[in-house]
Amino acid sequence: MRTLAITQNITLDGSIEFLTDWFDPRDQGEVDNSDLLAESHRQDERCDAFLAGRKTFEDMRGFWPHQTDDKTGITAWFDQVNKYVVSATMTDPQWQKSTVLTGDPVEAVRNLKEQPGKDIVVTGSITLCHTLIEAGLVDEYRLFTYPAVQGRGRRLFPDGYEVPWLKRLDAKSFRGGITYASYAPA
Repeated sequence: MRTLAITQNITLDGSIEFLTDWFDPRDQGEVDNSDLLAESHRQDERCDAFLAGRKTFEDMRGFWPHQTDDKTGITAWFDQVNKYVVSATMTDPQWQKSTVLTGDPVEAVRNLKEQPGKDIVVTGSITLCHTLIEAGLVDEYRLFTYPAVQGRGRRLFPDGYEVPWLKRLDAKSFRGGITYASYAPA
């Protein structure tokens, strides 16, 4: 079975919602973040599917295909990766190599995990992440923590959701002050 990994950028106070300017995807290509970008590309090599909810998908579709001078390589990655969007309303994803998953999102993602392939990565998509977490479908959490406090915003885990202990799989720090840690259910 394929690994479903939630990969999120997160603030020190635990927000994954971008309400302020603590995260800008274009900064990933800056020289002082080259080690961070290298880690991102290392993870991209392990994945052949990007999963998102409709809003995150539309945000990504509205940004990445239009980048003409992308030094990060993220645009090139999005051009070649299979993209899946969970939506009850979208019929045409209007982005190459994209598939709309309709119906029960838990069942659709469970079926996707059973197909042959590499890792499936979901990012952003807070409502979808909460659904997948509560359904027990998440195999790994990959968190890039930014040294910023936003003071508000939605969190990775649903309110009231408890995990007694997670097993740390990896941890790194980067020149720009960002840290990375990955965890799996124990």
